[in-house]
Amino acid sequence: MTVEPDDPMAKAKRLVLGFLPQDRQPKPEEVQNAVNAIFGMLAAQGEGLDRDQLAKEIEAMTAVFQERSSGLMDPKGHEPWLPEAKNDRDWDFWERYRRYLEDVANLPPWVVRRLDQSSDDVLSQLEDPRRAGSWSRKGLVIGQVQSGKTGQYIGLAAKAVDAGYRLVVVLAGIHDDLRSQTQLRIDEGLLGFDTQHYRRSNEVGKSRLIGAGRMPGAKKLDIASPTNSTAKGDFGKKTASHTNFPLGSFPVVLVVKKHWKLLEYVRNWVLDVHGAEDENGRKVVKDLPMIVIDDEADNASIDTTKDDDADPTKTNAAIRDLVNVFDQSAYVGYTATPFANIYINPEANNEKVGEDLFPASFIRSLPSPSNYLGPERVFGLQVDDDDEEDTPPLPLVRHVKDAELWLPARHKSGHVPSDKLPQSLREAILSFVLACAARRARAQTKVHNSMLVHVTRFTSVQGLVRDQVDDYRHLLIDTLRDRYGKGPTLREELQGLWERDFVPTTDQFPTDEAEPLTWDQVSVELLDAIRKIQVKAVNGTSKDALDYYESRRSGLSVIAVGGQKLSRGLTLEGLTVSYYLRWSKSYDALLQMGRWFGYRPKYEDLCRLYTTPELQDAYVEVTAATDELRREVEEMATLGLEPTAFGLKVRSSSLGLTVTTPNKMRKGTKILLSYSGEGPETVIFKLADRTVAHNFKVLEDFVRRLDSTAEPEVTPKGDNLQWKGIAPELVSDFLSDYETDPMAQRVRPRLIAKYINQCARVGELTDWTVVLINSTTSKSRQDIAGHTVGTVTRASLKDDFESEGRYTVRRVISPQDELLGLNEAQENRAREAAQKAAEEAEKAAAPQNPSGKYIRRQRRPDQGLLLIYPIKPVTTTGVASTTPLVGFQVSLPYSKHQSKTEYVANSVWLQDDIYSIVEEDEA
Repeated sequence: MTVEPDDPMAKAKRLVLGFLPQDRQPKPEEVQNAVNAIFGMLAAQGEGLDRDQLAKEIEAMTAVFQERSSGLMDPKGHEPWLPEAKNDRDWDFWERYRRYLEDVANLPPWVVRRLDQSSDDVLSQLEDPRRAGSWSRKGLVIGQVQSGKTGQYIGLAAKAVDAGYRLVVVLAGIHDDLRSQTQLRIDEGLLGFDTQHYRRSNEVGKSRLIGAGRMPGAKKLDIASPTNSTAKGDFGKKTASHTNFPLGSFPVVLVVKKHWKLLEYVRNWVLDVHGAEDENGRKVVKDLPMIVIDDEADNASIDTTKDDDADPTKTNAAIRDLVNVFDQSAYVGYTATPFANIYINPEANNEKVGEDLFPASFIRSLPSPSNYLGPERVFGLQVDDDDEEDTPPLPLVRHVKDAELWLPARHKSGHVPSDKLPQSLREAILSFVLACAARRARAQTKVHNSMLVHVTRFTSVQGLVRDQVDDYRHLLIDTLRDRYGKGPTLREELQGLWERDFVPTTDQFPTDEAEPLTWDQVSVELLDAIRKIQVKAVNGTSKDALDYYESRRSGLSVIAVGGQKLSRGLTLEGLTVSYYLRWSKSYDALLQMGRWFGYRPKYEDLCRLYTTPELQDAYVEVTAATDELRREVEEMATLGLEPTAFGLKVRSSSLGLTVTTPNKMRKGTKILLSYSGEGPETVIFKLADRTVAHNFKVLEDFVRRLDSTAEPEVTPKGDNLQWKGIAPELVSDFLSDYETDPMAQRVRPRLIAKYINQCARVGELTDWTVVLINSTTSKSRQDIAGHTVGTVTRASLKDDFESEGRYTVRRVISPQDELLGLNEAQENRAREAAQKAAEEAEKAAAPQNPSGKYIRRQRRPDQGLLLIYPIKPVTTTGVASTTPLVGFQVSLPYSKHQSKTEYVANSVWLQDDIYSIVEEDEA
């Protein structure tokens, strides 16, 4: 819920924040001193305020931290301009939007400051709109799902019009709901007026100011928008014929769906109003700087034709044609899942519509604020960095194991779910009722509450599910009203769920973020909470709509049953409970379906995700893969590389997931990945007796060959055994003979061996150090080809490893072991690089030891390291094994030749159950 800017508490917070340091996060004592000073001043003026409440809210706001964005850029043809422009132009739209974020949206000051910096970082990569001549820039901004990308690009648009861009075209998804929602955000943050009533801010008549335009003292700035926030407010043929703005004299903003016909209307309208012939007789738009902001840029914008010489897909062609018709243009894509964008061929250039949308000018990554409830916090994240702690998952996921009889995972469009809702869905609905009641008990009464039910892609099935859920809601209301019949039983069930689930979960959150509540406080709110709930099907055929704006004063409580329409961009306000069963085979689709990510101030503890264990495992993998991608962007930015040099390396899936759908990868079935600079390690071990014995024999044979080649040494750090100057053939033979579990897709020893042999042929990876780890503290000793070593202990991540027949560990390597084989100078350079990166990212503490990526950067191209870990024998079925598991890590330097290994996916598997947005819309 937003707070009016003239509210006494809002005024007090604004004064306190202005009293605090602006160039860094304030210390706790500075916060208290500022609160005391402002509270004393306002109390003397007769303002009645709660000092403790003021201090609590300021502490929460200043505790939020966000790191600076990082990115890659290509300076060719670009003229730096922003520092000088900061002094020679008015920045009225940005200043008004900044005030709106601070005073009305109540964003923490550090978040607003980072948004200011990150939007400057993007704007500086565009051209100065006052620059004469022809120019074009294309870039990509990578955020996270539901993390505030819309707020960031509204800030960019505000600064762009301040700088002199005259036309802003926002491409807002493929559905009317998302376009309407985006237009409303633009109305509030940039335009300052309600486009349902006006098309230009200076129209005569009753004021319809909203958002930034409604703040006390806000400037009324001249700006227009032919599109509006109604469901039918897109830029159609009728809009084009009735719009006669004199383009160029003031900024014009369009919010348009990504559909080729609508984009064609925009192009033709601009040409009619402002077009002129160039020297070749082609009609173009001159001297009208234009910026296209492409929201969800990996969705519908990608050319999915397989042949670069063929005409591109219609929407992709329409976007390129629109950009190409302007002699001064900028294109900025925004997405949380950039895989498809980076697979675009940088060389693709069509004679009719020009260059493709590869972000050749820049790629920037936006870190999310510390209060963002993202994949890392929901599903946990294990990092390859000795100086960073793993992120443990929050206790919010609940497993669904009973839905298959109700709605099979593989069902047809005509499927009718069984009459009885699964117990897990009934419990999820009860959890939503409790969450709504608990928020009311916390005085969050006039707020939005949403529940997501995403179980099918078929709109006809969604309608049936909606009816079943609504019937159950009516049953709950009737039962709660029945004081002497089944009402007490239902209240007992709700109380049991509250005390069994919600109370212990809330106990794991800080009390200032999650106020503990008693059952009595919650129970009195139950009936009012459930009466307010509506059930709606949200898809292309239903008449239901999620009109949060119209319900902003009282708050909307809704259970939204949907599919694709809820999978891209659309925000479910106040989402607490999600019931999600829909499987997808691609990283990007899974992430985009995660509508539960976002910001949940003061109610994170009430959030629940009901899903299957298989989907939870998939999200764990996706989280690790996307985090790895963002780290690669940060590392390449540190190295000063250009976007065209960006080599996308996404960690392989052990669950059969693809990076993105085959048609977006253009070449489909073949993915070329390099082990250059990587450190693959075994974390999944097959427990079959034959496999364990086989791998131990392979290790003993390898050690005997090492002994015959070189005399083993004891390492200076620890009592490990190491062999130096080992030939690559010995290492690749060991890897080729090693047997992995079929689930261990991330480490494929034969492909690593193939990579080593490829490198050796060009003079790389010819000088190996092999280290056999010896735990001096272990009581478990093992003879390995005549060498007695202590086995290491690695705890299993799963309690049921016996039934699974595999043993999974978090990490096999002790990160400092990767320094072995480096000389002192190489170690020092690795530490310096890690410290520099920490300083540039403005991290609070410099790392004590470099992580693997900095170590591998210092290895010579010929210098490889193989670490072997004998792991303490695992007891299965009550029988203690005497044979240790064999784990390894390969530390590979960066290759100058970028040798690549080919991963080939089975064609049947690739095509099975792959469907597109278009197919769903047709359904």
